[in-house]
Amino acid sequence: MKISIISAPVAAIVMMAAMSSCNVYKKFEMPTDTALTKEYVEARNTPADSSALGNMLWENVFTDPLLTDYINMALNNNTNLANAKLNVDIANAQLRGAKLAYFPSVALAPNGSGSSVDGSKMSWGYQLPAQVSWEVDIFGKLLNSKRGAQVALYRSEAYAQAARSQLIAGVANTYYALVALHAQRNLSVETAKLWAQSVEVMRELKEAARLNETAVVQSQANYFAILASITDIDLQIDKLNNTMSLLLNTLPQQWAVNSDLNLTVSPLMREQIPMVELAARPDVAAAEQGVAAAYYATASARAAFYPSLNITASGGFTNSLGQMIVNPGVWFVNLAGQLTAPLFSRGANIARLEAAKASQQQAMNNFEYTLLSASAEVSDAMTAYTKAAEKQQYLGQQVANLEKSVEYTQELLSIGTSTYLEVLTAQQGLLSAQISQITTNLAQAQAIINLYQALGGGR
Repeated sequence: MKISIISAPVAAIVMMAAMSSCNVYKKFEMPTDTALTKEYVEARNTPADSSALGNMLWENVFTDPLLTDYINMALNNNTNLANAKLNVDIANAQLRGAKLAYFPSVALAPNGSGSSVDGSKMSWGYQLPAQVSWEVDIFGKLLNSKRGAQVALYRSEAYAQAARSQLIAGVANTYYALVALHAQRNLSVETAKLWAQSVEVMRELKEAARLNETAVVQSQANYFAILASITDIDLQIDKLNNTMSLLLNTLPQQWAVNSDLNLTVSPLMREQIPMVELAARPDVAAAEQGVAAAYYATASARAAFYPSLNITASGGFTNSLGQMIVNPGVWFVNLAGQLTAPLFSRGANIARLEAAKASQQQAMNNFEYTLLSASAEVSDAMTAYTKAAEKQQYLGQQVANLEKSVEYTQELLSIGTSTYLEVLTAQQGLLSAQISQITTNLAQAQAIINLYQALGGGR
C-alpha cells in the first residue's frame, strides 16, 4: 500500500484535529439558552392533544358537503400543492444520493494502444482495469452532508404540509365569502322589492296631498341606489368564483354554495393556546429544520479543516507491463492510500466557517420570529372570533329594534304623524344593520378558518 509521507508538524496538526473533531459528529439539538426556545423544546417533547383544533381532520371542521367536495378537488388538482409534493420527491432523491456517498465508487476504464518503431510490426497493448475509490469518513464530512439532506427532506415535508393547510383555508375562506355575498345579494333583492312598494306608497300619499314630490323622488333615489349596489355584489361574486376556479385549478365557472354562513367548532376557545399547539405548525417545524440545516452546514465547514483519507484500488487484465508487451496478458493489482491535511487554502476554509456561523445565527433568528409570528396569528384569530361573537349579539338586538322602527314610522306616516325622511332613515338603518350581520357572521367563520390554519390544521 502506498501512503503519502507526512512531516512531523503536519502529523501534530492531524493529531490535534482528531482530538477536537468530536463536535462535527454531534447531532443537532435546539438550543435552550432563551426562555422562548426552552419552552418550545419542552412543548415539542409533550404528546399532542388529539382534540385540539389544529390536530382535527379538516373533514371534521368543514362539514358543508359542497365545501368538502371543493376542498377534495383542490387537494387533487392544485398546482402549488403538486409542486410542494414534488419538492419532497426531490429532497428524497438528494437524501438517497447523500447516503450512497458512503459507498465506494467503482469504474471500468478499458484502454488499448499500439506502437511501431522504424516500420517494425505494430505492437498492441491493452488494459481491462476496474478502479475503486473510497473516502473514509473520519471527520464527519459525509455524515454532516447526509444529515443536512435529511433535514432538507423534513423541511420540504413541512413546507408541503403548510401548502396543504394554506390551500384548505383558502378554499374555505373563498367559499364562505361567496356564501356571504349571495346572502347579501338576496337581502338586497328583497329589500329592493320592499323599497319599490315604499315608492308606490309615497306616490299615493302625494296624490292624496299628504306629501310633496320630494318624498317621491327621494324614495325613488334610494330604490335605484340599492339596485346599483346589486351590480357591485354581482361583480364581487364573479371575482370570487374566478378565485375559487384558480384554487381548484379549473377554468372559470360559477360555483354553487349553500346558504348557511354559520361555522362552529367545539371545543374551540380557551384562555390561551399552549406552546405545544404552536410547535405543531408546519412553518415552525420548517424553521426549526432550517436551523438544523445551518448547524450541519457549519459542521461541514469545520470538517473542512480536518484531514481526509482516500483509499483507491485498481486491478484487471493487461499485456502491457511498463515498456514491455507480453502475450498472453497477466493480472495486476494496485492499492494506494492517501491522507491529505489542509494547511493553507488562502483563507477559504476560515471564510466558509465564518459565513456558516452567521447563516446559522440568521436561521435561529428566523426561527424565533416565526414562532412569535405564529403566536401573534393565533392571538389575532382568537380575538377576531370572540369579538365577532360579541358583535353578533349587539347586531341581533339592533336589527330587531330597527325592524320595529321601520314598521312604526310607516304606520305613523300613514296617519300623518311622521315624515318621509324618518321612514327613509329607518329603512336605510335596517339595511345597514342587516348587512353588518352578514359581514360579522363571515368574520366569525373566517376567524375559525384562520385559527385552524394558524394552528397547523389541514392534516
